[in-house]
Amino acid sequence: MTGKVDLHTHTYYSDGALSPRELVTRAHEVGISILSITDHDNIDGIPEALEAAKDFGIEVIPGVELSSTLGTKDIHVLGYMFDPDNTQLRDTLEFLRKERFIRAERIVRKLNSMDMPLDFDIVLEHAGHGAVGRPHIAAAMLDEGLTSEYAEAFDQYIGDSGPAFEPKYKISPEDAVEIIANAGGVSIVAHPGWYVGEQDLSYLIRAGVDGIEVVHPAHDEARQRYYRGIASTYFLLEGGGSDFHGGKRNDYQNFGTYTVSHDIVRAMKRRLFIQ
Repeated sequence: MTGKVDLHTHTYYSDGALSPRELVTRAHEVGISILSITDHDNIDGIPEALEAAKDFGIEVIPGVELSSTLGTKDIHVLGYMFDPDNTQLRDTLEFLRKERFIRAERIVRKLNSMDMPLDFDIVLEHAGHGAVGRPHIAAAMLDEGLTSEYAEAFDQYIGDSGPAFEPKYKISPEDAVEIIANAGGVSIVAHPGWYVGEQDLSYLIRAGVDGIEVVHPAHDEARQRYYRGIASTYFLLEGGGSDFHGGKRNDYQNFGTYTVSHDIVRAMKRRLFIQ
């Protein structure tokens, strides 16, 4: 097989800027032949992506990025090659979607109490098809002139130590791994270089995660070698991709640059006994 492989991308069904069809089209333009859409706690974009992929001969792998919590840390777990119609998976995602909505309402109420006149309906407009989250609140704050920069919304108001912060509903990494496994998929620790220390990674391996994301814009070559070595030592799968969002993230240069080989996909399929 030829072409590039990107196993970590987002659409407007979470916090990305493009529709699934637009993302698949762009993937074709940059030479990607295998693509996984891994929206946060949302798999609604998969059917559209699968349909669009037929026009370009691209293989779309069902994916998701589940949000979990280990102690005080957010741990994101990527799931691949699961059954999108699995009842437990769909019920969990619907529950998390509702909890995201409630959390966003609370954050906006806190901002309003701080004399920041942000209308929750405007936040929902930014969320569009996706489950509402802090990136949509930050984007709305920027567009409404309540902050001068996107990052300022997090740094001064809605970040983890900000005055308008609200904790989100927590599931454990074990829960995330189990949900993905019960749906027939494999689980990969997302961008460990951002927040996962050595002890945390050891814990996640014991919890049964199938692999580690090795290639990511946050991982330099030394970091990639480090995670590749851990994957080899513990017989784990490797993952990787651009974590592409588009829009205000302005990360278009990463799409088609941070890719992995077809061998990575073949290893996942062997793990699941998929031909």
